[in-house]
Amino acid sequence: MSDDIQTLMQTLGRQARAAATSMAAAPTAAKNAALLALARRLGEAGPALRQANERDLEAAAGLDAPMVDRLRLTDKVIATVAEGCAQIAAMPDPIGEISGVKRRPSGISVGQMRVPLGVFGMIYESRPNVTIEAASLAIKSGNACILRGGSEALHSNLALAQIVGDALAEAGLPRTAVQLVGTTDRAAVGALITMPEFVDVIIPRGGKGLIERISREAKVPVIKHLDGNCHSYVDAEVELGLALRVVDNAKTQKYSPCNATESLLVHAEQASEFLPRIGAIFAAKGVEMRGCPRTLALLGPLQGGLAGAKLAAATEADWSEEYLAPVISIKVVDSLDEAIAHINRYGSHHTDAILTTNHPNAMRFLREVDSASVMVNASTRFADGFEYGLGAEIGISTDKFHARGPVGLEGLTSMKWVVLGQGEVRG
Repeated sequence: MSDDIQTLMQTLGRQARAAATSMAAAPTAAKNAALLALARRLGEAGPALRQANERDLEAAAGLDAPMVDRLRLTDKVIATVAEGCAQIAAMPDPIGEISGVKRRPSGISVGQMRVPLGVFGMIYESRPNVTIEAASLAIKSGNACILRGGSEALHSNLALAQIVGDALAEAGLPRTAVQLVGTTDRAAVGALITMPEFVDVIIPRGGKGLIERISREAKVPVIKHLDGNCHSYVDAEVELGLALRVVDNAKTQKYSPCNATESLLVHAEQASEFLPRIGAIFAAKGVEMRGCPRTLALLGPLQGGLAGAKLAAATEADWSEEYLAPVISIKVVDSLDEAIAHINRYGSHHTDAILTTNHPNAMRFLREVDSASVMVNASTRFADGFEYGLGAEIGISTDKFHARGPVGLEGLTSMKWVVLGQGEVRG
């Protein structure tokens, strides 16, 4: 690592640590003012942001389609993140909240207070909207953050970071509460994840390779998820129209997100009815279906009648694959037990859904599927901080400690014990 990069990252770290102290003490009114200023400024900066984004899109011409799709900063994306800022401003401030207070026999009262984590580092690829989501959540939760976006989104992120800094300054908060690493040198990432004196937690958001590297090399805690192999399971008792609508949306509404369904499980009692109908929908949309032998036996004879149908035999690897593309694995199962076992073995513990009219089966699925989000009769595409009412999300966590699922405001805080006394001493 060059001395220049080391100096840059140390400077960002010191500034973030100092800003975190100010943000932790910032009044709710100031944080909300910054968020509302940010929402307003995003609306005003549309033309400039699209111009910066266009420079990134031109340079990304050789990248694959899902990556380019995530990179695009459309009017709708800008409006959505601006709405998220306003939504977060309207939320209760979690910082300083004391809960669970109980009086002890000694006379003291013991409870827990919610406090900021301090400084988090965010490393992400494509998706420049993440810059605003991370910044807005950092502001409301009283944290400081150091953001390192992908080189493919540099111009977009620089433009967005400038808007964030202006909004913070307008509200009387330190600009350095949200800092963007302005270099594409990969050594900056290595420095960021090995500065425990300045950074309290790292949140990587991107491809499996990036997250594996961060998890392996970081010297500070990491909030992460590696894969998004999400399942939709069609139960033996189900309303077929609902199941068709939900599975179609879960797979085809957008192919690139980590919450898109990649594996479809269908109970044997519904397979002969459901699979040809969902197969026709997938064929019409160009989705390749990689099926188990029973799936192929049901869809294969229909292939000639399903215009453009792409069928292939599923391999063992397909059951674990996150495609991020118009490809889905399909398996016929004989029971709810088999479906749950398959999901827990091959899934990524991200998001899984059951389509059923059987309430006991739905409750078993919710209890026994070991994933961060588990759904009944809803599209896996809802596994999202904005859709969950968090305003925005910093990412998805499939870990089992601290934060799990979409990480919003509370995921960027921790609890400390507080004791309220009136002069009690321990005997």
